[in-house]
Amino acid sequence: MKRKLMQLTLLLLMVPVISFAQGTGVIKGKITDKKTGEPLVGASVLIKGTYTGTITDANGNYQLTKVKAGSFDLVAQFISYNKVQKSVTVKDGQTATVNFALSQDLIGLDQVVVTGVVNPKSAINSSVSLTSLKPKAMEEFSATTTAELFKNIPGVHSESTGGEGNANISVRGVPISTGGAKFLQLQEDGMPVMQFGDISFGNADIFLRSDQTVARVEALKGGSASTLASNSPAGIINFISKTGVKKGGSIGTTIGLDYQTFRTDFDYGAPLGNGFRFNIGGFYREGVGPRNAGFTANKGGQIKANFTKEFDKGYVRLYLKHLNDRAISYMPMPVMVTGTGSNPTYKSIPGFDLKHAALQSPYFIHQLSVDANGNSRSFNMADGMHPISDAVGAEFNFDLGNGWTVHDRGQLAFNHGSFNSPFPVSLKPADEMATSLAGAGATLSYANGANAGTPLTQSQLSNLNGNGLLMLLHTFDVQLNNLDNFTNDVHISKQLDNFHVTAGYYHASQRIAMTWLWQTYLTDVQNQPRLMNVASADSSFYSEGGLTAHGVPAWGNCCTRGYDMTYTIDAPYANMGVDVTDKLNVDASVRYDMGDAFGYYLGNEQAQVDVNKDGNISPVEQSVTVLDNSNPHPVSYSYHYASYSVGANYKFDAHKAVFARYSKGGRANADRLLYTPFITAAGKTVKGLSNDGIKQAELGFKYNSPVAGIFLTGFYNHVDEQNTEFNKIINNKYKSYGAELETVIRTGNLNINSGGTFTKAEITKSLTADNVGNTPRRVPTLMYNISPSYTIGKGALGMSLVGTTKVYSQDDNSVVLPGFAYVNAFANYAITKGLSLRVNVNNLTNTLGFTEMEADPFTNNSVNYMRARPITGRATTMTVTYSF
Repeated sequence: MKRKLMQLTLLLLMVPVISFAQGTGVIKGKITDKKTGEPLVGASVLIKGTYTGTITDANGNYQLTKVKAGSFDLVAQFISYNKVQKSVTVKDGQTATVNFALSQDLIGLDQVVVTGVVNPKSAINSSVSLTSLKPKAMEEFSATTTAELFKNIPGVHSESTGGEGNANISVRGVPISTGGAKFLQLQEDGMPVMQFGDISFGNADIFLRSDQTVARVEALKGGSASTLASNSPAGIINFISKTGVKKGGSIGTTIGLDYQTFRTDFDYGAPLGNGFRFNIGGFYREGVGPRNAGFTANKGGQIKANFTKEFDKGYVRLYLKHLNDRAISYMPMPVMVTGTGSNPTYKSIPGFDLKHAALQSPYFIHQLSVDANGNSRSFNMADGMHPISDAVGAEFNFDLGNGWTVHDRGQLAFNHGSFNSPFPVSLKPADEMATSLAGAGATLSYANGANAGTPLTQSQLSNLNGNGLLMLLHTFDVQLNNLDNFTNDVHISKQLDNFHVTAGYYHASQRIAMTWLWQTYLTDVQNQPRLMNVASADSSFYSEGGLTAHGVPAWGNCCTRGYDMTYTIDAPYANMGVDVTDKLNVDASVRYDMGDAFGYYLGNEQAQVDVNKDGNISPVEQSVTVLDNSNPHPVSYSYHYASYSVGANYKFDAHKAVFARYSKGGRANADRLLYTPFITAAGKTVKGLSNDGIKQAELGFKYNSPVAGIFLTGFYNHVDEQNTEFNKIINNKYKSYGAELETVIRTGNLNINSGGTFTKAEITKSLTADNVGNTPRRVPTLMYNISPSYTIGKGALGMSLVGTTKVYSQDDNSVVLPGFAYVNAFANYAITKGLSLRVNVNNLTNTLGFTEMEADPFTNNSVNYMRARPITGRATTMTVTYSF
């Protein structure tokens, strides 16, 4: 016994001796730009296969201490540069010097892809089509809204004319049959903003903002999005946050030079020692906006933070976000159209400037309506799109040893808010409009402001507003009562030599609870429209404060609605990857989505309500549309569908590769199924209509050098879709094919980024037989952008030409929206170290273009008054930024 104790004691005493015998040393060096020789500040150095690393200081130097003796592979990398790997041998008590000279990665092929993948690897080694936008490119693009940034992504079609949210977004010819981003998921740090991208009045982009906390935006188009995320078979756009790897921050203030806006952005991050680091930032802004509504239309901001703790074998990260931002919503606007449907001419109506006017007005702010219980309430039209979101998320990633790793992301978001905006229903000459509302001999007068109450003839109105036209408006008065969601995505992976396998499970839930409370108003047509009153000759009907109906009788009083739905998603998935050779890798993945939908929706009824509480029932109060709370329609159904994706990538060398992929994905339908024949009286869905599908084939080529970068992808899509747009039922099939091209050229001080997407799309099946064979509405044959910039000393100049060919306004292809191109421009100058000045101009050419139009009747070779959504005219800002 004593002998064994002595042996054990001797062994324990030898452990530190053995450990000490291994010894430690130091690795140091410098990282520079290969072309200029300038030091790269904040570049990272990592011992491959470990979490041991550091970043360079202000002189580009780095140092790793207490490195165990032995031979290692050392990897140096920096944002927008190609990573370089070198071997190093560390000897006990000695210092090894390893310097790196990095060349610029023009198109991001050496950047590790983290969006829509379970086995992160560089883009040149991945069989997916991905575009990465860096903060500098986003600043220089001169976008006025978050959704407008997406125009810089080849393959993505973003109709960003709705303001700071409510954009229609699609990918590679997949049609925009209604609003939102139906087949595309918007994410922040790998977590979906909303589980469904086209929630009515709760589009994901309404709850998403771009600011200085963003490190980059990754856009995965097609590919593994079908199997590694739910409800996003066409792609994923992921906003990736800075995490404080490098100490520093910035504060910048932006003011409008030709319109009223004021915005301050800030960001700061730093390592804290002992493996801790953090990043915090956000923005606050207020102003009228680039369209002059006559009041503070944009007001609010957000704050985001994350905290990271690194361990020897992994990390843990916490995310926090608070968003409370009020932003104006722009709807289709009145426009005069002449010519023919195939060759129309679009002009502003005299008195209404399509480039800078809005339907909102200081004369149209405070309004009365009824709430969900039929009681009187008021609302403020200036609230616009008002998202309020509080989100907390967590992420951890650990190496478990023996080739096993585990990764888990989770997020809980509490979302609510409101959506208020006027929507034009019809435009008519004043006399014709008055007669349609109140009969022959009806009289008109302004409801407020100058000349209020004074009867006006059409001729007199023409003298006042320049056109003699009136608009009937419906107010989108929507309460986003609850859009809370929860997401958890966990997967475990095993690496076996050249074989990588992953199994994961995704669980999520999405609450969709809303109340739609709509009214009808009458206004004139001018910049900052004014409310109009109309009265019948016998006084049996008269409007009140411009309100002609509590409801929307022009649409059959369809749209006073209330519903409270919960959608759950469970999806096991698996991925397998094989490095067949050093040049060829193959991957395959499968996913099985299962979901449950339960809740209720309410119909409506007409009732007498004393809305203004004056003790009398006026004509507009005799038939008020209210919710039928006593007869809820229960909903309870389940759905399921399978998805798969197979891809291969062949890398010729460090600069060239080709890839191919075939995918089949699905997308569950949510609240847009309500109030349609797709939901049965028993609360079930019609078989086959609970989810839609996309089949996609891709073939791509990637090339990168210090001078040029190219990413070319050919695609073919087949889409099945069921949808609704208010009372319009959609059940179509589509096919599309084409190619997207992204290029970067850099020579000397000149840099040229460009992108383009060619698409041919066709409706192959429709409830409207005459539409079969037509081009889906609003799908252009060509979208393109070209962005040259030139560095001059301490400054730079640049522009972006953004264009699209013509589209058809509707699936019947009877009326064209002409193609257009506009120019954004920027100039910046480094005043002194850390202090810079930048001027951005959006739509420098003040171009008039349109992204969508309502299905109004059109008569060839006549004057037609239509409703279309135009791009915003010239808008110029100046930003002063201090970086530290």
